[in-house]
Amino acid sequence: MKRLNFTLDNPTVNLLDELSEKFYSGNKSQTVRAALESLAARQGHDGWIIAGYTQLKVDHDVNCHSCGSEYEEGRVLFKPVFERGNSPKAIQSIPSEEWVECSLCVEKN
Repeated sequence: MKRLNFTLDNPTVNLLDELSEKFYSGNKSQTVRAALESLAARQGHDGWIIAGYTQLKVDHDVNCHSCGSEYEEGRVLFKPVFERGNSPKAIQSIPSEEWVECSLCVEKN
């Protein structure tokens, strides 16, 4: 482990605090690592990334993949559109489970 000394502006500090609490139980190091891994995946594009979303009128009750909120049949939610990377195993790594997002989560992500 190595200690780094760098300065972040207030909005970045607030975002780091928010994300670390929401996703990593307040662990800022793990939050920064996940952000860097996400950036590296987009840059190197080895696996897959979410390139965008398409609207989907659900035909059964579903839960948002990110926040877990339940939505009833007939609601319009958003389905991710995956973009393939360079890895020969990219297609195999795309999640096979049902994946829909509510509008609030799409805006956050």
